[in-house]
Amino acid sequence: MSLTTSAVKFRQILAHFPQEFSLAFAYGSGVFQQAGASARETENNMLDFVFAVDDSVTWHKMNLLKNRNHYSFLKYFGPKPISTVQNYGAGIYYNTLVPCDGRVKILTQNENVYLQSALTSNLKSAVTAAFLMLPESFSEEDLYMQIAGLSYCGDFRMIIGEDKSKVMNIVKPNMLHFQMLYNHILQDCPQVVYKHQLGKLEIDKSPEGQFTQLMALPRTLQQQITSLMDPPGKNRDVEEILLQVAHDPDCGLVVHQGISGIVRSSSLIQSAKTALTAGMKKSLSYSLKKMYKMTKGWLRKT
Repeated sequence: MSLTTSAVKFRQILAHFPQEFSLAFAYGSGVFQQAGASARETENNMLDFVFAVDDSVTWHKMNLLKNRNHYSFLKYFGPKPISTVQNYGAGIYYNTLVPCDGRVKILTQNENVYLQSALTSNLKSAVTAAFLMLPESFSEEDLYMQIAGLSYCGDFRMIIGEDKSKVMNIVKPNMLHFQMLYNHILQDCPQVVYKHQLGKLEIDKSPEGQFTQLMALPRTLQQQITSLMDPPGKNRDVEEILLQVAHDPDCGLVVHQGISGIVRSSSLIQSAKTALTAGMKKSLSYSLKKMYKMTKGWLRKT
Protein backbone atom coordinates (compact mmCIF):
# COMPACT_ATOMS: atom_id res chain seq x y z
CA MET A 1 0.00 0.00 0.00
CA SER A 2 1.56 3.31 -1.02
CA LEU A 3 1.89 6.25 1.36
CA THR A 4 -0.61 8.29 -0.67
CA THR A 5 -3.15 5.46 -0.82
CA SER A 6 -2.75 4.89 2.93
CA ALA A 7 -3.35 8.55 3.73
CA VAL A 8 -6.52 8.59 1.61
CA LYS A 9 -7.89 5.48 3.31
CA PHE A 10 -7.03 6.77 6.76
CA ARG A 11 -8.84 10.04 6.07
CA GLN A 12 -11.86 8.10 4.83
CA ILE A 13 -11.96 6.42 8.23
CA LEU A 14 -11.57 9.74 10.05
CA ALA A 15 -14.62 11.05 8.19
CA HIS A 16 -16.78 8.65 10.25
CA PHE A 17 -15.96 10.53 13.45
CA PRO A 18 -16.66 14.03 14.78
CA GLN A 19 -14.01 16.32 13.30
CA GLU A 20 -13.18 18.38 16.39
CA PHE A 21 -9.63 16.99 16.71
CA SER A 22 -6.57 18.78 18.02
CA LEU A 23 -4.56 15.87 16.69
CA ALA A 24 -5.31 12.52 15.09
CA PHE A 25 -2.77 9.88 14.13
CA ALA A 26 -2.59 6.24 13.13
CA TYR A 27 0.06 3.90 14.51
CA GLY A 28 0.93 0.27 15.10
CA SER A 29 1.46 -2.81 12.96
CA GLY A 30 -1.45 -1.93 10.67
CA VAL A 31 0.35 1.26 9.62
CA PHE A 32 4.08 0.59 9.75
CA GLN A 33 5.86 -2.49 8.47
CA GLN A 34 7.29 -4.61 11.29
CA ALA A 35 10.08 -7.15 11.08
CA GLY A 36 8.86 -10.68 10.45
CA ALA A 37 5.55 -9.52 8.96
CA SER A 38 4.71 -9.55 5.26
CA ALA A 39 3.24 -6.50 3.52
CA ARG A 40 -0.07 -8.38 3.25
CA GLU A 41 -0.09 -9.05 7.01
CA THR A 42 0.59 -5.37 7.68
CA GLU A 43 -2.27 -4.28 5.42
CA ASN A 44 -4.68 -6.73 7.06
CA ASN A 45 -3.73 -5.91 10.65
CA MET A 46 -6.07 -3.91 12.83
CA LEU A 47 -5.54 -0.16 12.50
CA ASP A 48 -4.90 1.85 15.66
CA PHE A 49 -5.92 5.50 15.93
CA VAL A 50 -5.45 8.12 18.62
CA PHE A 51 -7.70 11.19 18.69
CA ALA A 52 -6.67 14.13 20.88
CA VAL A 53 -9.55 16.50 21.64
CA ASP A 54 -9.87 19.67 23.71
CA ASP A 55 -13.29 18.85 25.18
CA SER A 56 -13.84 15.12 25.69
CA VAL A 57 -17.43 15.48 26.98
CA THR A 58 -18.54 17.38 23.87
CA TRP A 59 -16.66 15.02 21.56
CA HIS A 60 -18.20 11.91 23.13
CA LYS A 61 -21.62 13.55 22.97
CA MET A 62 -21.21 14.07 19.21
CA ASN A 63 -19.72 10.63 18.67
CA LEU A 64 -22.59 8.97 20.54
CA LEU A 65 -24.92 10.52 17.95
CA LYS A 66 -22.76 9.35 15.02
CA ASN A 67 -21.38 6.05 16.27
CA ARG A 68 -23.38 4.88 19.27
CA ASN A 69 -22.67 1.24 18.41
CA HIS A 70 -18.93 1.84 18.97
CA TYR A 71 -19.50 2.16 22.71
CA SER A 72 -19.92 -0.44 25.44
CA PHE A 73 -22.75 -0.31 28.00
CA LEU A 74 -21.30 3.05 29.12
CA LYS A 75 -23.27 4.68 26.30
CA TYR A 76 -26.40 4.37 28.43
CA PHE A 77 -24.87 6.71 31.03
CA GLY A 78 -24.07 9.52 28.58
CA PRO A 79 -20.96 11.55 27.68
CA LYS A 80 -20.06 12.87 31.14
CA PRO A 81 -19.60 9.45 32.82
CA ILE A 82 -17.74 8.26 29.71
CA SER A 83 -15.36 11.22 30.03
CA THR A 84 -14.96 10.55 33.76
CA VAL A 85 -13.90 6.95 33.08
CA GLN A 86 -11.52 8.25 30.42
CA ASN A 87 -9.68 10.44 32.93
CA TYR A 88 -8.36 7.49 34.95
CA GLY A 89 -5.00 5.87 34.13
CA ALA A 90 -3.46 7.26 30.96
CA GLY A 91 -6.37 9.62 30.35
CA ILE A 92 -7.46 7.67 27.28
CA TYR A 93 -10.86 6.25 26.38
CA TYR A 94 -9.87 2.97 24.77
CA ASN A 95 -12.04 0.96 22.43
CA THR A 96 -11.09 -1.93 20.18
CA LEU A 97 -12.42 -4.01 17.27
CA VAL A 98 -14.51 -1.14 15.90
CA PRO A 99 -15.73 -1.97 12.37
CA CYS A 100 -15.23 0.84 9.86
CA ASP A 101 -15.01 1.34 6.11
CA GLY A 102 -11.72 1.21 4.30
CA ARG A 103 -8.86 -0.18 5.65
CA VAL A 104 3.67 7.29 11.97
CA LYS A 105 1.25 9.00 10.39
CA ILE A 106 -0.25 12.24 11.66
CA LEU A 107 -3.50 12.61 9.78
CA THR A 108 -4.78 15.92 11.05
CA GLN A 109 -3.40 18.52 13.40
CA ASN A 110 -4.60 22.01 14.18
CA GLU A 111 -2.35 25.05 14.50
CA ASN A 112 -2.34 24.99 18.30
CA VAL A 113 1.07 26.35 19.32
CA TYR A 114 0.90 24.69 22.74
CA LEU A 115 0.17 21.31 21.20
CA GLN A 116 3.07 21.61 18.78
CA SER A 117 5.35 22.63 21.63
CA ALA A 118 4.21 19.62 23.68
CA LEU A 119 4.89 17.23 20.77
CA THR A 120 8.41 18.63 20.32
CA SER A 121 9.05 18.55 24.06
CA ASN A 122 7.94 14.90 24.15
CA LEU A 123 10.46 13.94 21.47
CA LYS A 124 13.27 15.74 23.32
CA SER A 125 12.30 14.09 26.61
CA ALA A 126 12.39 10.65 24.99
CA VAL A 127 15.90 11.32 23.68
CA THR A 128 17.09 12.60 27.08
CA ALA A 129 15.70 9.59 28.96
CA ALA A 130 17.28 7.23 26.40
CA PHE A 131 20.67 8.98 26.73
CA LEU A 132 20.64 8.38 30.49
CA MET A 133 20.03 4.64 30.02
CA LEU A 134 22.62 4.11 27.26
CA PRO A 135 26.42 3.76 27.53
CA GLU A 136 28.87 6.47 26.47
CA SER A 137 28.99 5.24 22.86
CA PHE A 138 26.11 3.60 20.98
CA SER A 139 24.55 3.17 17.56
CA GLU A 140 21.51 4.95 16.14
CA GLU A 141 19.66 1.64 16.28
CA ASP A 142 20.53 1.33 19.98
CA LEU A 143 19.08 4.80 20.57
CA TYR A 144 15.85 4.14 18.70
CA MET A 145 15.45 0.75 20.39
CA GLN A 146 15.73 2.50 23.74
CA ILE A 147 13.26 5.22 22.73
CA ALA A 148 10.73 2.76 21.28
CA GLY A 149 11.01 0.67 24.44
CA LEU A 150 10.20 3.54 26.82
CA SER A 151 6.45 3.00 26.70
CA TYR A 152 6.89 -0.74 27.39
CA CYS A 153 9.10 -0.35 30.50
CA GLY A 154 7.14 -1.86 33.37
CA ASP A 155 4.12 -2.73 31.21
CA PHE A 156 2.81 -6.05 32.56
CA ARG A 157 1.45 -6.83 29.08
CA MET A 158 5.04 -7.44 27.92
CA ILE A 159 5.10 -10.45 30.27
CA ILE A 160 2.00 -11.99 28.73
CA GLY A 161 0.17 -10.74 25.67
CA GLU A 162 2.93 -9.10 23.63
CA ASP A 163 5.64 -10.46 21.34
CA LYS A 164 8.93 -10.13 23.25
CA SER A 165 10.60 -8.94 20.03
CA LYS A 166 8.05 -6.14 19.62
CA VAL A 167 10.48 -3.25 20.08
CA MET A 168 13.05 -4.70 17.69
CA ASN A 169 10.33 -5.47 15.15
CA ILE A 170 9.18 -1.85 15.32
CA VAL A 171 12.62 -0.25 14.97
CA LYS A 172 14.47 -2.32 12.37
CA PRO A 173 12.12 -1.75 9.38
CA ASN A 174 11.48 1.89 10.33
CA MET A 175 14.94 3.38 10.89
CA LEU A 176 14.26 6.08 8.30
CA HIS A 177 11.10 7.20 10.13
CA PHE A 178 13.00 7.43 13.42
CA GLN A 179 15.79 9.41 11.77
CA MET A 180 13.29 11.87 10.32
CA LEU A 181 11.76 12.39 13.78
CA TYR A 182 14.95 12.73 15.79
CA ASN A 183 17.70 13.90 13.43
CA HIS A 184 17.26 17.63 14.11
CA ILE A 185 17.15 17.04 17.89
CA LEU A 186 20.39 15.06 17.78
CA GLN A 187 22.06 17.66 15.56
CA ASP A 188 21.14 20.47 17.97
CA CYS A 189 22.02 18.65 21.20
CA PRO A 190 25.29 20.08 22.65
CA GLN A 191 25.96 16.99 24.79
CA VAL A 192 26.11 14.46 21.99
CA VAL A 193 28.56 13.89 19.16
CA TYR A 194 26.39 12.65 16.31
CA LYS A 195 28.41 10.83 13.64
CA HIS A 196 25.53 10.58 11.20
CA GLN A 197 27.45 8.92 8.35
CA LEU A 198 28.60 6.15 10.68
CA GLY A 199 25.31 5.90 12.52
CA LYS A 200 27.18 6.34 15.80
CA LEU A 201 26.68 8.66 18.77
CA GLU A 202 28.76 9.57 21.82
CA ILE A 203 27.18 11.16 24.88
CA ASP A 204 28.62 13.01 27.87
CA LYS A 205 28.38 10.55 30.77
CA SER A 206 30.13 12.74 33.34
CA PRO A 207 28.15 13.52 36.52
CA GLU A 208 27.76 17.09 35.25
CA GLY A 209 26.43 15.88 31.91
CA GLN A 210 24.03 13.42 33.53
CA PHE A 211 22.80 16.07 35.98
CA THR A 212 21.97 18.38 33.06
CA GLN A 213 20.03 15.55 31.41
CA LEU A 214 18.22 14.63 34.63
CA MET A 215 17.15 18.25 35.11
CA ALA A 216 15.73 18.23 31.57
CA LEU A 217 13.46 15.24 32.23
CA PRO A 218 9.69 15.74 32.59
CA ARG A 219 8.64 16.77 36.09
CA THR A 220 6.57 13.62 36.62
CA LEU A 221 9.62 11.41 35.99
CA GLN A 222 11.81 13.60 38.22
CA GLN A 223 9.28 13.18 41.02
CA GLN A 224 9.15 9.41 40.47
CA ILE A 225 12.95 9.21 40.70
CA THR A 226 12.82 11.36 43.82
CA SER A 227 10.34 9.00 45.49
CA LEU A 228 12.65 6.06 44.71
CA MET A 229 15.77 7.71 46.12
CA ASP A 230 14.51 9.79 49.05
CA PRO A 231 14.17 7.79 52.33
CA PRO A 232 11.07 8.56 54.42
CA GLY A 233 11.49 11.59 56.66
CA LYS A 234 14.39 13.24 54.82
CA ASN A 235 12.31 15.33 52.40
CA ARG A 236 15.23 16.56 50.32
CA ASP A 237 14.49 18.75 47.31
CA VAL A 238 14.39 17.34 43.79
CA GLU A 239 17.58 19.05 42.62
CA GLU A 240 19.60 17.61 45.51
CA ILE A 241 18.37 14.09 44.79
CA LEU A 242 18.98 14.35 41.05
CA LEU A 243 22.54 15.54 41.76
CA GLN A 244 23.04 12.40 43.85
CA VAL A 245 21.62 10.22 41.04
CA ALA A 246 23.94 11.92 38.51
CA HIS A 247 26.96 10.68 40.52
CA ASP A 248 25.52 7.18 40.92
CA PRO A 249 27.10 4.49 38.67
CA ASP A 250 23.57 3.03 38.37
CA CYS A 251 22.05 6.31 37.17
CA GLY A 252 20.59 4.68 34.06
CA LEU A 253 19.00 1.91 36.13
CA VAL A 254 17.38 4.47 38.45
CA VAL A 255 15.90 6.30 35.44
CA HIS A 256 14.64 2.98 34.06
CA GLN A 257 13.00 2.16 37.39
CA GLY A 258 11.36 5.58 37.45
CA ILE A 259 9.91 5.15 33.97
CA SER A 260 8.81 1.58 34.77
CA GLY A 261 6.92 2.80 37.82
CA ILE A 262 4.97 5.35 35.79
CA VAL A 263 4.18 2.93 32.96
CA ARG A 264 3.28 0.07 35.30
CA SER A 265 0.70 2.09 37.18
CA SER A 266 -0.79 3.56 34.01
CA SER A 267 -0.92 0.24 32.12
CA LEU A 268 -2.63 -1.58 34.97
CA ILE A 269 -5.38 1.04 35.31
CA GLN A 270 -5.75 1.41 31.55
CA SER A 271 -6.11 -2.36 31.10
CA ALA A 272 -8.67 -2.56 33.88
CA LYS A 273 -10.65 0.20 32.16
CA THR A 274 -10.83 -1.81 28.94
CA ALA A 275 -13.58 -4.03 30.34
CA LEU A 276 -15.67 -0.86 30.80
CA THR A 277 -14.80 1.05 27.64
CA ALA A 278 -14.67 -1.84 25.16
CA GLY A 279 -16.88 -4.38 26.98
CA MET A 280 -15.97 -7.85 28.20
CA LYS A 281 -16.60 -9.63 24.87
CA LYS A 282 -14.39 -7.28 22.84
CA SER A 283 -11.73 -7.25 25.57
CA LEU A 284 -11.53 -11.04 25.57
CA SER A 285 -11.42 -11.21 21.78
CA TYR A 286 -8.68 -8.57 21.65
CA SER A 287 -6.64 -10.38 24.31
CA LEU A 288 -6.87 -13.64 22.37
CA LYS A 289 -5.60 -11.88 19.24
CA LYS A 290 -2.66 -10.52 21.23
CA MET A 291 -1.90 -13.98 22.60
CA TYR A 292 -1.97 -15.37 19.07
CA LYS A 293 0.52 -12.73 17.87
CA MET A 294 2.77 -13.44 20.86
CA THR A 295 2.71 -17.17 20.07
CA LYS A 296 3.60 -16.46 16.42
CA GLY A 297 6.57 -14.45 17.68
CA TRP A 298 7.75 -17.39 19.74
CA LEU A 299 7.38 -19.79 16.81
CA ARG A 300 9.50 -17.54 14.53
CA LYS A 301 12.41 -17.92 16.97
CA THR A 302 12.21 -21.71 17.22
